[in-house]
Formats: sequence, C-alpha cells, structure tokens
Amino acid sequence: MQDVSVFLFLGFLDSGKTRFIQETLEDPRMDNGERTLLLVCEEGEEQYEPKKFAVKNVAIETIEDRAHLNEYTLNYLTRKYRAERVIVEYNGTWMLQDFFDAMPESWIINQMMTFAEAGTFLSYNQNMRQLVYDKIYMTQMVVFNRFEGGMRKDEFHKIVRGITRRADIVYEYTGGKAEFDDIEDPMPYDMDAPVIEIADRDFALFYRDLSENPDAYKGKTVRFKGMAAVSKKVPQGFIVIGRYIMTCCEADIAYDGFALETNGKISDAKTRDWLMVTAEIGYGYNAVYRGEGPVLSAVEIERCDPLPADLTVATFY
Repeated sequence: MQDVSVFLFLGFLDSGKTRFIQETLEDPRMDNGERTLLLVCEEGEEQYEPKKFAVKNVAIETIEDRAHLNEYTLNYLTRKYRAERVIVEYNGTWMLQDFFDAMPESWIINQMMTFAEAGTFLSYNQNMRQLVYDKIYMTQMVVFNRFEGGMRKDEFHKIVRGITRRADIVYEYTGGKAEFDDIEDPMPYDMDAPVIEIADRDFALFYRDLSENPDAYKGKTVRFKGMAAVSKKVPQGFIVIGRYIMTCCEADIAYDGFALETNGKISDAKTRDWLMVTAEIGYGYNAVYRGEGPVLSAVEIERCDPLPADLTVATFY
C-alpha cells in the first residue's frame, strides 16, 4: 500500500480547528488531485461546508467513539476512499498515543498543529495539564486563537516552552491579525563558559535541550549534581547520572539520565548516590540508550549531599 500523508490538527473544542481546516480546504492551492479523507473525531458548534471546498474528492467520516479509533477502522476507511491524504480533526480529550497506536503502517505524519482558545488556555493548563501537555509536546506549531491585546504573551509562551522548544507559536487576534512569537529563550546557563554550570533548578531544561540539540553541546564541559544509577545492563566503566523529572504532572515522574564514562574517577558508586559531576560531552552509541545519545566523559566526580525535598524532582517550570 502506498504511503498516505497525514495532517493532524489538535486542540480542545472551540479552539479553531474546524475553521482552520475549512479555510484550508477552500484554498485552491490545496487541490493537488489527491483523494482526501477528512476524519472528524469530535463534533463542535461549527460544521463543515463541503460545497465551499476548492479541494475535490474530499470524503468526510466521523469517529466520535474512542473504541472505534483502531487500525482496522482506519485501514478500512483508507481502502474505502482510496485515500492518498488524511486530514484529522482530533478529539482534545483523547490522548495522542491512542492515535499513534491506531495508525496504519502506511500513514505518515506530514504536519501536526495545535490550536487553543486564548481565553480558556491558561485555565485548561492549570486544571488539565496532562491533556494540554499531550497536545503540545510533539506539535510543530501552536496557534492561540481569539488573542486579545490585554493578554500577556509571556504567560502563554512560558507554558509552551516548558513543554517544547521546537514548536512555532502564533497569536491570532480577533479580527484576523496574526503574529509569530518573537520572545527569545536564552538558556539559564552560559553556553560559552569553560565549564557550563547547571543549577539544580535547571536540570530538566538542560536534560531536554541536550537530548534535542546534542550538536550544540559536543565538546563542551558541564558540571551538575545528579543521582547515580548502577546496573549490570550498563556497560563496564559507565554509570547513569540523572534526576527524577516531572514532565507534566506527578503521574509521569520518571528517572532520566545520561551515560557517564567514569574514567576511574569513582569505582564504588551505588544507585541513588548523589554525585557532583564535571564531564565533557560527546555523542554516540551506548547500550544505556540501546542506540545513540549523549555520552559524558568524566573529568571529576565528587560525592555530595542529596538535594532538598523541593528540588529532588526536576521540573520545567
């Protein structure tokens, strides 16, 4: 079966997904001859108007029952309409992994965008943080609809950047004016220092940035406090050094760490030992990752006191 391009639009009800998709399908430039399946996973107040579509060969199907979101159904719809392109208006209360688990092998994510109604976003983030995180952490763009001049961009920016540094952010004002977010995100530590000092409160940000942008750190020397993990599965001469990190809520707290070559700087480290590590950063294959990842080479390792309770778990905000 040929590959099927998937355009995935995320967000809660009344966030602007339907309007954006409608306007996209009214654009003649989107009519490239591909047979298109529009998959609607929730019904909002706005309804699609197929008569206005400039794109021909659009079939609309609705899946409102989570139980029907499965590979069998999606394969059936793909064959039924001989779909070459799929546009998905996803249900804001369904976890994104549910969709990934249901995707047929032939479906390839081409674009992912997240929409939010600016007036309710801060409240949703406070009360439904896990769902908000879920719809942002892999997206390419976050669009805040109905943005008002009195709203503080930095509040929205901080939430998105606490989840991902990769997504573009767009503020669309009532009336149609749109602005791209231009708030700079300098790292809270000096990347040009001979030894980059990572404050305890900044470990989560450091961990994610090094994982996502390893080229920016190759050859640099870093110093931070972390908790050791020792296992027979770790290659000889290595330990894992990291912290417990909370990504979005207490339920997802997990230990994350880097492969650290000890270079004889310590020989009796045990799991849960707290260490102050100075190391040079490289990148390559290591069994810790079962693939490639950041590989730290110890310059100095010192035992240290555990962090206070309020800093034991690293967070992004």
